[in-house]
Amino acid sequence: MKYIQRILLFCCLTGATLTTSAQDYYNVLKYGAKNDSSRLATQAIKKAIEAASKAGGGTVYFPAGKYLTGAIHLKSNITIFIDAGAELHFSDNFDDYLPMVKSRYEGVDVTSFSPLFYAYKAENIAIKGRGIIDGHGKKWWDFVEGYKQDQPRSKWQHMFDDLNKDILLPDEPKQMKRGFLRPPFIQPMYCKNVLIEGITIRNSPFWTVNPQFCENVTVNAVTIFNPARFAPNTDGINPESCYNVHIANSHISVGDDCITIKSGKDKPGRAMNTPAENYTITNCTMLSGHGGVVIGSEMSGGVRKIAISNCVFDGTDRGIRIKSARGRGGVVEEIRVDNIVMKDIRDQAIVLDLQYAKTNPEPVSERTPQFRNIHFSNITGSNINEACFINGLEEMPVENISFNNINIDAKTGFNIKQARRIEFHNVQINTETGPSIKAENVKTLEIDGVKSFKPHAGVPIVELTNVEDAFLYDSFPAAGTDVFLRLKGERTKSITLDGNNFKNVKTPVIKEAGVAETIQVEPRNIVK
Repeated sequence: MKYIQRILLFCCLTGATLTTSAQDYYNVLKYGAKNDSSRLATQAIKKAIEAASKAGGGTVYFPAGKYLTGAIHLKSNITIFIDAGAELHFSDNFDDYLPMVKSRYEGVDVTSFSPLFYAYKAENIAIKGRGIIDGHGKKWWDFVEGYKQDQPRSKWQHMFDDLNKDILLPDEPKQMKRGFLRPPFIQPMYCKNVLIEGITIRNSPFWTVNPQFCENVTVNAVTIFNPARFAPNTDGINPESCYNVHIANSHISVGDDCITIKSGKDKPGRAMNTPAENYTITNCTMLSGHGGVVIGSEMSGGVRKIAISNCVFDGTDRGIRIKSARGRGGVVEEIRVDNIVMKDIRDQAIVLDLQYAKTNPEPVSERTPQFRNIHFSNITGSNINEACFINGLEEMPVENISFNNINIDAKTGFNIKQARRIEFHNVQINTETGPSIKAENVKTLEIDGVKSFKPHAGVPIVELTNVEDAFLYDSFPAAGTDVFLRLKGERTKSITLDGNNFKNVKTPVIKEAGVAETIQVEPRNIVK
């Protein structure tokens, strides 16, 4: 008897739990939405969110079917659950994203069109499921791309002007796209505990997943597709000025950068002074895109403590790209990139460029950007155009960069300018033309175990121009190597070679006429 009573008690408790759980779900169909896309569901979705919020939180549920909607605004403790077979199609009527709301556009704080999914100062919010959300971005893309300077300004541009009379503009105001700013797809602002998981996202009007000033953001197992040829500026995941961000297990193919880390632009970014900090990016694949993982160029608030690992870039224009320019200010530092495979990269596998916009040298100030303490390891690349391009500023060289266990086949090799404290350890760069490593205006260079299995006649493996304080050691160039090291430039000095095996090298070192100082070749080098 007692056994039966226990079973009945367990069933009652379980039933109560299931009932409570079911009541936490707010099915949008019960609030007037149609899952045949026959009418706009914006108000029905809003009612479901308000009902869940009034109850203290819950899950707004979209069963299988197609829904047509305008902007969706989340509140604290709300989960949007888009079930397998459900599709949310966002209207391409620009009026469905009014009234304009506080937003951020390419690092500038503005009031503009509501993002398609938007939250402001909310906590514990999520968008998840196995369904699809489609931004129908083509009308947005066409409006911006087809806009002519001499055509009449639209009513939306006049709205934007009225709401943004006192905004802090970037150094070049024309970057604001003549007052018509497409909305990002998903943009939580000043939110805590944000989760985006499982869904497929396509055809974003602008940047796709774009948290701003948020804390504890997780983007997991999402698929993002924006057609590369037709969808300008449709970056995949752009967490900007956020703290504690985790991006994992995602597949991205877009019309701009796949994943980008940002923290504001020029004066507006420096005024907010909110860095992007504590990010992990892992187990992702990137196909079409201007860059696989990109930092900048809007990095005026600083970017630090970033770990990128276990990713594949297949067909992007660049692999890892860090870019900035004079006027941005800010520091990019404490970056680790590890276990990366790249293939069919149209430009560079790795880029660190402080001259993304061409400008003239100027005194160091708050306008001066800095790249430092950035480390790359265990990278494999094939069919690459250029292995690496590092380009610092005369007044602010790129500093403390290391490359460990790198194996890349590329048309051209490493090209390093305006840098200091650069290290190579166990680096194999096979080029179709030119040296494996070229360095110019570099101070403190360490090269350990560099080689190429495709040496070229008359072409050195390493070429140094105006390089000071370099140490090359423990290299064993492959058979058929004509020249290992060529030195150029009157400022080249303090070059030391030690512990290298030059038995396969015809000429270990060539010193051109402009190099005045004697090169120190230690007796432990093996020569023919």
